[in-house]
Amino acid sequence: MHLSQRDGALDLLKWLALLSMLLDHLRYVGISADWLYVPGRLAFPWFCLAMAANLARDGARKTEWRYLGWLLLFSLLSEIPYRLYIPEPDTLNVMPTLALGLLVARGWQDRSAIPRLLGLSALLVAALFPEQLMFGLFGVLLPLAMLLVFRKPWYFSLLPGLVCLAANQWRVLYESAQFGNIVAILGIATCLIAPLLGMFLLRHARHLQPPPMHRWAYALYPVHFLLLVAVRTACL
Repeated sequence: MHLSQRDGALDLLKWLALLSMLLDHLRYVGISADWLYVPGRLAFPWFCLAMAANLARDGARKTEWRYLGWLLLFSLLSEIPYRLYIPEPDTLNVMPTLALGLLVARGWQDRSAIPRLLGLSALLVAALFPEQLMFGLFGVLLPLAMLLVFRKPWYFSLLPGLVCLAANQWRVLYESAQFGNIVAILGIATCLIAPLLGMFLLRHARHLQPPPMHRWAYALYPVHFLLLVAVRTACL
């Protein structure tokens, strides 16, 4: 699968990941909508898949540090809006997980000294502080898992599906599913098939041309938290 400089399927994947994230976060507005947890499970693996697609494309080495810089910048800018909106968060916002995941995947991809050292350091940080990271150690490993199967046959997508499930507190989901909780059952299924659905989209929707997503899209992460805070305040 060769990715052109402006790939419509990749832009579509990013837009759908943002929509999934928004649906997931609507659960905290104050409405009773636990079922939104299910489509929300698509967001993080699809962001990781988009990262893997960018790393796999030609010329990735020219943009990787800029990519990391934007992730680190918006890790800082997003933390206050994230904490304003999410009640009593247990972890940092998702951006640090993605930044560490980028370093790990790039360290595997580029065997020169600096990327390899940074990748190992990122993996060590994730292993030592998994409870502070959204999606934990497995979340940091997910971009690498996506990259490993990016050009493989579709059934290899089961590997990142298992990593995705592990990143989403699979024990809690499994225990709830044992008691017949339909949201947990569908959540498990969504985690397992999210990489496969994303790969299918990238391979078969390249003819579509949604609005291109450029660097301004990073700002949508903190801004959407502020907008949801305003909606929740208006509804009180």
